[in-house]
Amino acid sequence: MLDLLNPSKIFIWIEKLIKFINSIFFILLLVALTFALIVSPPDYLQGDSVRIMYIHVPSSWIGLASYSCIALISVLIFIFKLRNLILIAKSLAPIGLVFTCLSIITGSIWGKPTWGTWWAWDARIVSMVVLGIFYILFILSNKLIKPEIKATKVSCIIAIFGFINIPIIKYSVEWWNTLHQPASIKIDGTSTIHSSMLTPLAFMLLVFLLYCALIFLMKYKTEIIRIKKKNLKRI
Repeated sequence: MLDLLNPSKIFIWIEKLIKFINSIFFILLLVALTFALIVSPPDYLQGDSVRIMYIHVPSSWIGLASYSCIALISVLIFIFKLRNLILIAKSLAPIGLVFTCLSIITGSIWGKPTWGTWWAWDARIVSMVVLGIFYILFILSNKLIKPEIKATKVSCIIAIFGFINIPIIKYSVEWWNTLHQPASIKIDGTSTIHSSMLTPLAFMLLVFLLYCALIFLMKYKTEIIRIKKKNLKRI
C-alpha cells in the first residue's frame, strides 16, 4: 500500500488526471459564473457586493483545508518516516498560500462597502494573516535550509505548530467580538444561507477545488521530475 506513494508509480496517473480535469474545468467554470453573476440574486442589504462571497468563502476554506492537510502530512512524516510525503506537502503549500492571500484580499474588498473600512484588527482577519505567515515559513524553510532532510524536519515542525491557528480561525467569531458574522453554513443542516446563494457557492467551491487539484498535480509532477533528475531512488 505504501508503495503507491512512490512518485514513480503514480506519474502516469497524474498525466491522466490532468487531462480529465482540463476536459471538464472550463465547462464547470462557465456554469459556476453563470449562477454566481446572473442567477444568484443580490443581497437585500449588501446588494451586488455580496457576490464577492463566491470567491472569498471558497478561498478561505481551501486555505484552511490545505494547511490542515500539510499539518497532517507532517505528523505522518514523523511517525512513518515517509519522506516522499513531503512532496505532497510542498506541492500543497503554494496553493494554500495563494488562496489564503485571495481570502484576505477579497475580504478587504468586501469589508469596505459592508463595514466601511478596508482593514480592521478583527480576530479572524488577523488569524488569517498569521496563517499566511505560517505558509510562508513552511515554503521558505524547504527552499533555504540545507540539507533537504533537515529542511523537511524544520518545515514539518512549523506546519504542526501552526496548526494551532486553525481552530482559532474557526472559532474566533464565537470566542471574541468580531466584525464577522457566525457561520451561515453548517453540516448539521441548520444553514441560514438561502439555496439561491448556496447553489452558486457550491459550484464555485467545486471549480476552485478542481483548479487546486490541477495546480497540485502539475506541481507534484514537477517535483517528481526534479527528484528523477537527481537520480534519487527513494525520497
